[in-house]
Amino acid sequence: KTDGVKYAVCGALAGAANGFFGAGGGMVLVPLFTRWTKMEDKTAFATSLAVILPLSVVSAVIYFIKGSIDFGVALPYLIGGIIGGTVGGKIFRRVSARFLHIAFALLIIYGGVRSLFLI
Repeated sequence: KTDGVKYAVCGALAGAANGFFGAGGGMVLVPLFTRWTKMEDKTAFATSLAVILPLSVVSAVIYFIKGSIDFGVALPYLIGGIIGGTVGGKIFRRVSARFLHIAFALLIIYGGVRSLFLI
C-alpha cells in the first residue's frame, strides 16, 4: 500500500509539472522513482515515459480546448520527435545508467540556464 501511495504522489507531481509547464513531468518522475521509490535506474527512465505519454495527452487536450495549440507549427516537431524517439528507444539498452543520468542532468541544466536567462 505504501508503494501505491508513493507512486500516486509521484504521478500527481509529474502531472502538475506537465500541466503547468506544458512538459517536464519526466524531470520530476525520474529522480522520484530512483530515490524515493528505489526503482532501478533504467526502469525509472522507461517507466517515466510510460507515465508521461498519457499525462502529455491530457495536457495537450486541455491546451487544445483553450485554443493554445497551433498544429501547423507542431507537426514538424512531431515528425522529428517520432524519429528521435525511435532512435533513442533503440539505443536505450546499449547505454549505461550512468550515461543516462549524466545526459539527463545536462539536459536539465541546459533547460534551466535557458529559462533563467530567457534565451
